[in-house]
Amino acid sequence: MPMIIGVVAGVAVAAVAVLIGLFKLMWRVAEPNEALIISGSNHKTEGLEAGMGFRIVTGRGTLVLPGVQAVRKLSLDLNETELHVDCVTHQGIPLKVRGVVIFKVGDDFVSIANAGRRFLDQQKLMSERVHNVFAGHLRSIVGGLTVEDMIRDREKLTGQTRAACGTEMEKLGLIVDSLQIHEIEDPTGYIQNLAMPHAAAVQRDARIAQAEANRLATEAEQQSFARMAQATRDSEILQAGYQAERDKAGAKAHQAGPLADAAARQEVVVQETRVAELEAHRREQQLQADVRKPADAKAYEKRTLAEAERDARISGAEAKAKETELAAAAEATRVKAAASAEAEATKARGTALAASTRATGEAEAAAAQAKGLAEAAAAKAKGLAEAEAIKARAAALAENQEAVVAQQLAENWPEIVKAGASAFGSVDNMVVLNGADGMADMLAKALTMGGTGLGLARQLLASMNQNGQTPNGTSLNGVAAPPPVQKVPVQE
Repeated sequence: MPMIIGVVAGVAVAAVAVLIGLFKLMWRVAEPNEALIISGSNHKTEGLEAGMGFRIVTGRGTLVLPGVQAVRKLSLDLNETELHVDCVTHQGIPLKVRGVVIFKVGDDFVSIANAGRRFLDQQKLMSERVHNVFAGHLRSIVGGLTVEDMIRDREKLTGQTRAACGTEMEKLGLIVDSLQIHEIEDPTGYIQNLAMPHAAAVQRDARIAQAEANRLATEAEQQSFARMAQATRDSEILQAGYQAERDKAGAKAHQAGPLADAAARQEVVVQETRVAELEAHRREQQLQADVRKPADAKAYEKRTLAEAERDARISGAEAKAKETELAAAAEATRVKAAASAEAEATKARGTALAASTRATGEAEAAAAQAKGLAEAAAAKAKGLAEAEAIKARAAALAENQEAVVAQQLAENWPEIVKAGASAFGSVDNMVVLNGADGMADMLAKALTMGGTGLGLARQLLASMNQNGQTPNGTSLNGVAAPPPVQKVPVQE
């Protein structure tokens, strides 16, 4: 009996343990920042359409049948995505908008259901999807705004962007907790140029205010100096008056009369002289500080610079002289070597030239001797031939004088006609009258000159000596030059 009770108790404990294990296996609790989506059976959830096929549990526990139903978690935590969008404004100016979007899945069942159906297995891609949505709407909204609108009213840009994305975010089951535009970058410098007039105006106002303050301060200083000078003047006048009264009282007290008066005037002159000396000394000191010391400083500077420049020129000149000396020495060595080489070469060339000249002289002497012998033989042969020709011409002249003269005239006719035409060489302008007849007369006269030459030739032949020479010594192998032809005057 006790054994049976123990077995029953053991079975009961085992059954309780199994029931506890099954309960733990079937019981699921949703954390505050998550939603359980249970699928596998038809459930109707308030606010959702019927027959959705899944159940949503938030903030409580529920039983799940293993193998029949599936449980998955959807995070309700905040998510963040940064916006880096390149936009173009209504003015056509490119901008880069930097911002951040903080969003989460909505707490109501409709939002959870929409987000679950879209992001349950892609919760890591939720930020990228949201970025794409906001980037597209942000570009569209910026395209309708100007740069000035975006700078002066960022809330307007933020509100329009949230409003434009609200419907799409609601379809995705998401809500936007925060949308912030952090920065608007302007790569073209348009925003900076917008600020420049305002900055210039502020700088201008600041300079005007500073100038006005300086002017007021200067006026106040001048007024203060004037008051100080006036007070000094009044003090000196009072002191002079007091001094005069004291001098007068002293003069009366001592009854010095004119002497005391003269002494008083002398004291006044002494004091005035002292004041003048002090003023002159002050002016001298001021001149020393304002003029002489700056002048001495400038003179010292110029003197120092001049000395430095002089030293630099001296150093440069010494270096150049040294360089010139070295170059001259090198050039002298080179010239000496070249002169030695040239002397040797000249000596060699002189020796060769002497030998060549000696050989050339010997060759020229031999050639001259041979040439002289040849010329002597040629002259002898020429003389014999001329003698034979003279002898033959003399015989022919004796037989037929006219034929010989005609032959000589024919051979030298061009020279004879040229000599006849030389009569017209000194005539600058010639006018021939009677047309063709005048021209014929002129030609006839020229030919008459040629006929005169023919007669002269005959006379020369008649007067030839027996040795075959003309009276003037011309041989018969040449024709004597015709006599001068007298110029025929031409009628103009």
